[in-house]
Amino acid sequence: MKKRLKPAAVCAFILLINSCTFDYGETESQERNLPDLVMENVEYVRVRSADPIASFEAERAERYEKRGLMTLENFSFVQYGSRGQSANVTGKAGNASVHIETGDISMVNGVRLEIESEDIIIETQQIDWKDDQKILSSGENNEVVIYQQNGTSITGIGLHADAQRRTWEFTGPVSGVYHHDDNEEN
Repeated sequence: MKKRLKPAAVCAFILLINSCTFDYGETESQERNLPDLVMENVEYVRVRSADPIASFEAERAERYEKRGLMTLENFSFVQYGSRGQSANVTGKAGNASVHIETGDISMVNGVRLEIESEDIIIETQQIDWKDDQKILSSGENNEVVIYQQNGTSITGIGLHADAQRRTWEFTGPVSGVYHHDDNEEN
């Protein structure tokens, strides 16, 4: 006696097979969210022709190769003058993101930059550096405070600074005190 499968049983079996899913591991989008490298208590020095040009320290660094990004926690840095001489720019931030290919940097949470060559200190909560264009910007709505040793103190909204043209402007309201030193060279 032969048994034949009934069409309803065959359909039920096909539906059961088609409704099964298999876990093939993480998808590419999930992998992009996981760092390829995690480092703690990092000290890094960039050297050119045997002279240091920049260094940074971070409590934690995460590198994402596919995204071309490095994130840093409790970040501080030094940019040296020519031939590794004294520091020209020092800074710190609670967090920073560095775009590996372009050198662009976004800093947030207690940003402080000290630019020795300009005799200024910049404090804000968020600032971006576009390396190729040499542009420093805080975003349209962010308050920025700029200090100088001579007593100058300027507070404004939306800083945009072009380091190549040596221009500074704010996109929003500005207030403060500016002291001009007659001994300054033009």
